[in-house]
Amino acid sequence: MKAKRPYLVALSFISALLLFVWGFNFLKGKDVFKKDRVFYARYAEVNGLVKANPVVINGLRIGQVSDLYFDPAMNGNIIVEISIHTDFPVPSNSVARIFSSDLMGSKAIDLQLGNATNKLQSGDTLMSSIEASLMEEVNAQVAPLKNKAEGLLSSVDSVVVALQAILNENAKENIMSSLQNISNTFKNVESTTANIDSMVVEERNRIAAILYNVEMITQNLEHNTREIDRIINNVASFSDSLAVADVAGSIREAKIALAEINLLIAGINQGQGTMGKLMQNDSLYLGLQHSSEALNNLLEDIKANPKRYVKFSLF
Repeated sequence: MKAKRPYLVALSFISALLLFVWGFNFLKGKDVFKKDRVFYARYAEVNGLVKANPVVINGLRIGQVSDLYFDPAMNGNIIVEISIHTDFPVPSNSVARIFSSDLMGSKAIDLQLGNATNKLQSGDTLMSSIEASLMEEVNAQVAPLKNKAEGLLSSVDSVVVALQAILNENAKENIMSSLQNISNTFKNVESTTANIDSMVVEERNRIAAILYNVEMITQNLEHNTREIDRIINNVASFSDSLAVADVAGSIREAKIALAEINLLIAGINQGQGTMGKLMQNDSLYLGLQHSSEALNNLLEDIKANPKRYVKFSLF
């Protein structure tokens, strides 16, 4: 029995040691009884990424960071060794992106799956990217505001310089003069308004009479609507009659008659026909004049010597 005790102590120690190793790896998310796939990613900086940081796909943890070391090429890049616990296929164009997993700034790697048909094998290298830091995000958001603020300050400075140039002594005098002119203008407007008000008060009766006359005219128009309609209808009928009548033919006949009258007058002026001879020859006028003179002489002789022409006999 005493000979078996050392073996039991050794076996218990080895069992405890194995249990400790398994528990330690289990707490780190690593199954010692299952072989993990290992991938590599190259970064210029890791932003605080350390061993045992989780590796997730779409938020589900599928592995962890197993190691970090400088690139053997000594170019300053850092090689990150990623252990994947599952057999989930990883396309060859997938990207291992370092991001902040919580508000405290803890880092993790998000495997952003690509769409390539080729799958990565254990030992292959992933493409890499780094999430922008909070400072970079803030700078990216603040930079446009900063530029706008600088432009605004420049504009304000220009306005201040312009105001300083404007508000010199001469400009002040001009501004005061302009304000005085504006004040005078308002006074004139006020005076004009008062004059208009007084004129309206004085001419109130006349305005009322004018409005009354306008109202009476309107009423007369309303009362004589039928008569106005009748006049308009008569005018329309007269217009229709003119449209139907052969006005052009009547005008042509009038022109022909006027032409004939002109020919007749021209003939008379030239002494043609009886009327023309009467108009052109004064012999008839002279004969009539002689006859009239002879008749006058005869009447005078009859008056002077009636017995010569009238004889009375009673028996």
